[in-house]
Amino acid sequence: MTIQQILLLLLLWMWLPHPCHTELLFRRTPDLRPKTFGGRASGNDGKAIHRQKRGWMWNQFFLLEEYTGSDYQYVGKLHSDQDKGDGSLKYILSGDGAGTLFIIDEKTGDIHATRRIDREEKAFYTLRAQAINRRTLRPVEPESEFVIKIHDINDNEPTFPEEIYTASVPEMSVVGTSVVQVTATDADDPSYGNSARIIYSILQGQPYFSVEPETGIIRTALPNMNRENREQYQVVIQAKDMGGQMGGLSGTTTVNITLTDVNDNPPRFPQSTIHLRIPESSPVGTAIGSVKATDADIGKNAEVEYRIIDGDGTDMFDIVTQKDTQEGIITVRKPLDYETRRLYTLKVEAENTHVDPRFYYLGPFKDTTIVKISVEDVDEPPVFSRSSYLFEVHEDIELGTIIGTVMARDPDSASSPIRFSLDRHTDLDRIFNIHSGNGSIYTSKPLDREISQWHNLSVIAAEISNPKDTTRVPVYVRILDVNDNAPQFAVFYDTFVCENARAGQLIQTISAVDKDDPLGGQKFFFSLAAVNPNFTVQDNEDNTARILTRRNGFSRHEISTYLLPVVISDNDYPIQSSTGTLTIRVCACDSRGNMQSCSAEALLLPAGLSTGALVAILLCIIILLVIVVLFAALKRQRKKEPLILSKEDIRDNIVSYNDEGGGEEDTQAFDIGTLRNPAAIEDKKLRRDILPETLFVPRRTPSAPDNTDVRDFINQRLKEHDTDPSAPPYDSLATYAYEGNDSIAESLSSLESGTTEGDQNYDYLREWGPRFNKLAEMYGGGESDKDTS
Repeated sequence: MTIQQILLLLLLWMWLPHPCHTELLFRRTPDLRPKTFGGRASGNDGKAIHRQKRGWMWNQFFLLEEYTGSDYQYVGKLHSDQDKGDGSLKYILSGDGAGTLFIIDEKTGDIHATRRIDREEKAFYTLRAQAINRRTLRPVEPESEFVIKIHDINDNEPTFPEEIYTASVPEMSVVGTSVVQVTATDADDPSYGNSARIIYSILQGQPYFSVEPETGIIRTALPNMNRENREQYQVVIQAKDMGGQMGGLSGTTTVNITLTDVNDNPPRFPQSTIHLRIPESSPVGTAIGSVKATDADIGKNAEVEYRIIDGDGTDMFDIVTQKDTQEGIITVRKPLDYETRRLYTLKVEAENTHVDPRFYYLGPFKDTTIVKISVEDVDEPPVFSRSSYLFEVHEDIELGTIIGTVMARDPDSASSPIRFSLDRHTDLDRIFNIHSGNGSIYTSKPLDREISQWHNLSVIAAEISNPKDTTRVPVYVRILDVNDNAPQFAVFYDTFVCENARAGQLIQTISAVDKDDPLGGQKFFFSLAAVNPNFTVQDNEDNTARILTRRNGFSRHEISTYLLPVVISDNDYPIQSSTGTLTIRVCACDSRGNMQSCSAEALLLPAGLSTGALVAILLCIIILLVIVVLFAALKRQRKKEPLILSKEDIRDNIVSYNDEGGGEEDTQAFDIGTLRNPAAIEDKKLRRDILPETLFVPRRTPSAPDNTDVRDFINQRLKEHDTDPSAPPYDSLATYAYEGNDSIAESLSSLESGTTEGDQNYDYLREWGPRFNKLAEMYGGGESDKDTS
């Protein structure tokens, strides 16, 4: 018989119930020693009652879980010593599951389980048993409690709380480095057998990782695992109960392990030599190109710092590390010149910024490369010998004098000739000019320092072969002073002398100014052009002088104004002088010397009338004139009345306002019914659109007979208006619905006047009344004019 067959029989034996074993456990155990209660009780006879020993005792019942038989599972048997086998006793069961899960045979005391029991749901049940007399229903045995304990079988496999675990471990870790711990649980009873004893093993992930059988800790199994070769690993762990023996149940879980990066790789340049090119005209700060060293690491372990460590262009170029791309950007540090140097060589180093000391043995963590930079020639503009020029020149130089020369050259190897010119926006007055060939600047107009002390010019230099490529340089021209201006009075002096002045009295202090600016400062001398008997000048030697009187008393009636010529000269070379004339008025002054009046006409005014009084009188006159003008304007406006006071007052009169009327449909202007029914004529009504100057009593016109023709009625009304002196001289328009017979005047239209003008006679217009006199004069005199002409 093989080992597998022996194990199978053993399992079958464990699952089957064993009555003999059960009966042995639950057999009655007699105790010959009497047992008494802890207390006493007295009966009716007063004797003490002693409790006898119990007739039965209970041990635990044991029942296997997960019974799969078709019959009820036998648990055990209850039996009392009082049971004679005649069926007089009745066994009763109560407690957990009594009557449903557990049943008892009332006669024999056999206990059975009615269904399959799972220990993981409940491990034991507590019940109570009692034997009573079937006839009297009195207990023959006291109620006793017993326990049915469920024996565990290995029916639950180990389980992990997570189906997939995620873990990480640094690359290059030593063997045995802990990665993660996984723990499985088993619902079986750990205190009974090996059903809950779990052993861990690795099903997938070898030979990279291993697991401790008892703890489930996963550890590295290979040294120097490199992330750059492989980063992700999947490990399958098995947990098996029964101590890992054959026949045990198992469960698995998956652990995804990632190797994290460490700085175990130095940076490396892909090329040992890098070539770059740049035009010589590139300004400072221009990026020439980039270099990049590759690093197999990631994150901060791959960060690199670039620097220039050697070469012949260390002072001409810089390198800047760009963090986001991990590149070294080479830039221009100083201006380049193809004619001076055409090739530069740099040695660039790239080094990791975060180095792990554990991996120094893999270093050094840096690398170098050679960068060769070629400078390309471009057509450069001319270059001046200076960045700016300053020329000084005296203002009295002759026209055409050269004040200075600017120099420029072509920096290219071709050395093209240079042409110079002035930017006329900086010399709008065209005071200067420049020689286009040699750059000599000369004057074309006179200079005057007092007008402009500085001239800021801009000189343009261009190659003759390429005029568009130009260079500018500022030229500052300073005009030096020459003593070419005579001093003058500083201000206009209003000088007066009192009539009661005494000899030697100061009447004015004068000073002078000079447009020139000598190096030693200004120094002026004052004197009189000729000896004056009335006044004299005293020089104070501080660029001021005093005007003094030479006699007592002055009279404004004799001479009201004196003219005093004063000569002012400077001390520069050549000496410049000018004569200024002071106007000195003679004025009346009070005792303190305060001027009161300087005009001789003031003596003719009344003594008591002052200037304030004259001003007041003038204001009164102006106010009276304004009042008169306003009064006249108001009176004139009052005479003007509006032509029409209200829009509702319109009757049969129409005043032209350049508006077109309503036509014949407008019945508000005239009552048409009056013409159609002459008998309904009302009394004459006065017009309300104007105010008549003379009010006449209206006359009542007798009504025409019923058969009167409308034409007669109109003629009658027309005659009345012609003779009515109160009728206004305004044109009136009335709309009638009756045309009548043809007019004797026929048509007044001028449409046919071109053909019949010579045959028409307008004398009949005078017969129509005074209203047509003007029209008769206009047309009646036409023939006489023609004849005379």
